[in-house]
This record gives sequence, C-alpha cells and structure tokens, in this order.
Amino acid sequence: MILSDNGRAIVFMMFAMAGFILNDSCVKLVSSDLPLGEIMFLRGAMALSLLLVWCIANGTIKRFPLLLNRLVSLRVFAEVSATLLYLTALFNMPIPNATAILQALPLLVTAGAALFLGAPVGWRRWTAITIGFGGVLLIVRPGMEGFDAWALVALAGVFLMALRDLTTSVLPKNIPTLGVTFATLVGVTVTGLGLSAAETWVMPSGRNLLLLATAAGFILVGFVCIINAMRIGDISLVAPFRYSIILWAIVIGYLVWGDIPDTFTLAGIAVLVGTGIYSLARERKLLSGAGPAAQADLPR
Repeated sequence: MILSDNGRAIVFMMFAMAGFILNDSCVKLVSSDLPLGEIMFLRGAMALSLLLVWCIANGTIKRFPLLLNRLVSLRVFAEVSATLLYLTALFNMPIPNATAILQALPLLVTAGAALFLGAPVGWRRWTAITIGFGGVLLIVRPGMEGFDAWALVALAGVFLMALRDLTTSVLPKNIPTLGVTFATLVGVTVTGLGLSAAETWVMPSGRNLLLLATAAGFILVGFVCIINAMRIGDISLVAPFRYSIILWAIVIGYLVWGDIPDTFTLAGIAVLVGTGIYSLARERKLLSGAGPAAQADLPR
C-alpha cells in the first residue's frame, strides 16, 4: 500500500462523510412532511436514475453481469439490514446515544481487518482510534439513561456496517465501483418501497422533491466515495476518518440550524483533528523508513 493510495482513500472517506451528512440534513428537512419509506423510495429512485445515466455514459453498464457475485450480495444485505436496524433504534432512543454507538464503527472495522483480513495493526493505531472515539463522546455526550434494549439493536446495525465495509475491501477488483453502488441503491430503494406499503402515501410538494433530489445526489456521492475508500486504502488507516462526519455535522448544524458548539464540543473537535493528524504523520514516517516490499507488513 503506497501513500498516494491511502491519501486518496482518506479524501474519499471525508467526501463520503460529507455526502452522508448532507443527505441526512436534506432528509431531516422533509421528514416532518413525508414518511420514512416514501423518502427512501423517492430518494433512491432519483439516485438510481442519475447513476444509470452515468453508467450508460461511461460504459459501466456493460460490466453489470459482474455484480452477480456472492460478495456483492452480502454487501447489499449488510447495507440494507444495517440501515433498518440503526434507523429503528434511532427512532426509539436519544440521538446522542445512537450517534455514540455509530462511532464505534472504526474500532469494529479495524478489529475485523486485524482478525479476519490479517491487516497489520499496531498499538499506536489502536490508541489513536480509541482516543478519537473519546473525542466523539466529548461531542455527543450520551446519557446513560438512554442505553436500553434499543442500544443493542443499534449495535447490531453497526456490526452489520462493519461487515459491509470489510466485504467492500475484499471485492474482486474487476467489479466496478459504480456497479456496486447501483446494487446498493437498488437494495435501499426496494426496501423503502416495502416500508411505504405499510405507510400512508403523501403527495410531496415541490420543495420536498427538490430536497429529495439534492439528497439523492449527496447519497450517490457518499456511496461511491465510501466504496472507493474501502477498496483502495489501508482499511485500518482510513477507518478513523469516519469521525469526520461529526465535524461536518457541526458545520451543517451551525449553517442550517444555527447550533453553536460549546466548550466540550470544541475540545472533542480538537481531539478528532489531533488523532487524524497523528495517523497521517505516523503513516508518512512508516513509509519513509521502509522499502516497498516491507511496507505491507509494517505494524501500524
């Protein structure tokens, strides 16, 4: 793994987190008008339309038969199941608690990479990820009263997210990223359609359609970037940069809803930024001190 690959993967991860939080913000703005299943279906249909045009234009659609792969199916299953479990828990527990549980994902992905994929993960990287998680807790400050049975549902969703990411990292290289994105969006859209069957369909306004179209664009960016990040980067190095979603969320919260960070939040941001800088500096030091043949086996 060369530094340029890891650098690109980190950029992809940060753009993915930005795409996801911007999508969440658009969905939040329409959630008071439309039910969840309808939102998922309409957003997914719009995103699929955009992606299909993209795949036809660049010829990726000719490689869609490669998507008939067990790993792709496993990834789609993990994505859809994780979404359903986490959203169900989110609707039944405090948002800070659910967010704190979600931020355990980098730890789970790193552990999975070490245990199942043989990734070299040293104590310094474990320490950086753990400290980063501590920074997240400073920001969201979950209350103990909110950790009940729904917390276990949220945790199950996070385990499935880890399975999704680990599966992504071992997908055959000949399977196109846009194809994997298309398969994922099909799974999420069909799930939304299924949920909407049990809901009362609401005619969306022009504003809602515009917000959903914007969300479709952002969710597409998020899916494409997260898949690229997991496929080209050192998974245990890239995983902690998921914490950047907290930073994006704070920026969006301030610009859209006027939320001003307090002292604990600023301290948490400092911790997250510090661990990110440390991870990058450590990677550069490792690669500068070892030859190409030895880099893959370096303890991180």
